[in-house]
Amino acid sequence: MASGSNLGIVKQRLAAARRITVLTGAGISADSGVPTFRGADGLWRNYRVEDLATPEAFQRDPRLVWEWYNWRRELIATKQPNEAHKAIAKLERRCPDFWLITQNVDGLHRDAGSQKVSEIHGNIWKIRCTGCGVVEDNRDVPVPLLPSCPRCEALLRPHIVWFGESLCTVDLDSCSRALQHCDVLLVIGTSGVVYPAAGFASVAKEAGAFVAEINPDSTPQSSLVDVSLQGRAKDLVPLLFDPI
Repeated sequence: MASGSNLGIVKQRLAAARRITVLTGAGISADSGVPTFRGADGLWRNYRVEDLATPEAFQRDPRLVWEWYNWRRELIATKQPNEAHKAIAKLERRCPDFWLITQNVDGLHRDAGSQKVSEIHGNIWKIRCTGCGVVEDNRDVPVPLLPSCPRCEALLRPHIVWFGESLCTVDLDSCSRALQHCDVLLVIGTSGVVYPAAGFASVAKEAGAFVAEINPDSTPQSSLVDVSLQGRAKDLVPLLFDPI
């Protein structure tokens, strides 16, 4: 568990900060019951996420990939934002110069009220045309196993950044600005091994930010950050914004 002294240090830094950036990963959504889709809970019909979340897999068998994403959508639809998601949304309303960077595609941050957010790996509730490139929100619309674009009739795909694909340059630019100008960076529930997000703590620290990590276990970033708080996001994040 996080020590009281370290928790107090992070709270004081946040209270004094004018510019705050938050980076979140799968750990924050795991507290809402969303599987991480890695390891044992990531198996679906004996497929690993790495076998399905690639452009090659979609080209080879788009029906199978859409079947997996529809299963994921049905699962995530039953989940709700937890206290950590809600606390981050409240922080955004309190801090005029705030930015949230999330690796999660479940949309729970937006459900909690976050608006200043870069979903760098995409959003499972959006679809993108492989022909004309139009992106649309289709959260409340069932997706057939081989959906086609109503404009150009090309195949639609999940609006997700798959393995082997580059992140959106607009998102990367927003992240770069937020990381290089923040006073405090909070890194919450991320393993610190997936790039480019794994390098974000270094970018912020080199720019002079105070960097704090919240994770149940130590990560490759733990020795780099100023304070590492060990615990679950839903328990620790709300405590950071209680009155000092």
